[in-house]
Amino acid sequence: MDKETFLAVCSAVRVPRPSYDQACVADYMEADGLSYSSFFRRYLLPNCPCVLAGSLTQEWPCRKLWVTGEGKPDFQRLLHDFGDAQVPVADCSVKEYNANPKQILPFRDYIAYWKEYIQLGHSSPKGCLYLKDWHMHRQFPEHSVYRTPVYFSSDWLNEYWDSIEVDDYRFVYMGPKGSWTPFHADVFRSYSWSANVCGRKKWLLYPPGQEEYLKDCHGNLAFDVTSPVLQDEKLYPQYHKACQPLEVIQEAGEVIFVPSGWHHQVYNLEDTISINHNWLNACNLDIVWQFLQGELSAVQSEIEEWRSTMENWHQHCQVIMKSCTGIDYGEFYTFLKIIAENRLSVLGIHADCTSSGSCRRTPDTVAALGPHHATFDLQRVAHILECLLSDQDFQRLDTDSLPSEPASLLGQITEAVALAL
Repeated sequence: MDKETFLAVCSAVRVPRPSYDQACVADYMEADGLSYSSFFRRYLLPNCPCVLAGSLTQEWPCRKLWVTGEGKPDFQRLLHDFGDAQVPVADCSVKEYNANPKQILPFRDYIAYWKEYIQLGHSSPKGCLYLKDWHMHRQFPEHSVYRTPVYFSSDWLNEYWDSIEVDDYRFVYMGPKGSWTPFHADVFRSYSWSANVCGRKKWLLYPPGQEEYLKDCHGNLAFDVTSPVLQDEKLYPQYHKACQPLEVIQEAGEVIFVPSGWHHQVYNLEDTISINHNWLNACNLDIVWQFLQGELSAVQSEIEEWRSTMENWHQHCQVIMKSCTGIDYGEFYTFLKIIAENRLSVLGIHADCTSSGSCRRTPDTVAALGPHHATFDLQRVAHILECLLSDQDFQRLDTDSLPSEPASLLGQITEAVALAL
């Protein structure tokens, strides 16, 4: 982040974003000449979508190794590299609890199915199967087949999961023509980026708030926003208020940036391989915190009738929230602590050192973004920590279960930011 951008954003308590009242468009950008600071100001901070040209990915090894000269998936090479892997596969032909049911299959079996699917004219009695949410990067770390573009390098979600060595949000998707993903918003209301290694996709995107018009009379989100059933005013009474979706055709090699909280539905127009990351950072941290508050509130409403009779009711709400969402307030604080300590380290303040003097190593990607970015990040963490400390549900947590005293961490961040400014 350059100094000009830092000075423009460092004083903002609330991140400025458009109202999305007017028709939205997705800019098409050539990566040549597009600086990180420019991307930060034009897309990350205002939470607006864009598509980056295929030149950004043309040197990725996977675009050569995984793709034939005709631009199709190279099944032979993929089998050589991953034949024995176990992979998650969704059945696009079946709806189950507003999603597609998944099974785990050997990779070689999925490729055999895919080849047969093509031979049968892109149809199969087995349905339309889609390999998705495969943690290829974690399963095969020795396969360095792509690089995260610099625009997406401030990635707190994977920074945190890498530090605790539990999980990640880096995925590979592979699917035949006709495979698709139902209407949804991404985990924790994170950002996502998706690069087509080969093939083409069609995206239907709705800006934040429009999803309220795409719920049925029971409050359930639409499964397929193109279905004629949405025209039924009794079932979808607010559908007529929804705007038209932003439609994006993503070509081979191109990368789409999907902003935080934008619901979307995605189709593979050809046999397609893509790489997808979910991620969040200082620019959308407030959206994530708002989402978590909403998730906990929904759990509390669901089991409100047992509040007076259930021992440790508030603790049970946190447990249920984590089982449904993947995180609770305690882990969210731990997440903020690790992110803050990495940035304090960039500013020369080592917060997480053992008695022997050894400190956790700051990721290279964090250090590369520089002290201005670290200071901006710490300002945003401090703001959310203040929100946490004033939140009644957070105050009810057992402080002994937290890795450190939140007020103490906030004080350390505040002091470091004051010195940096």
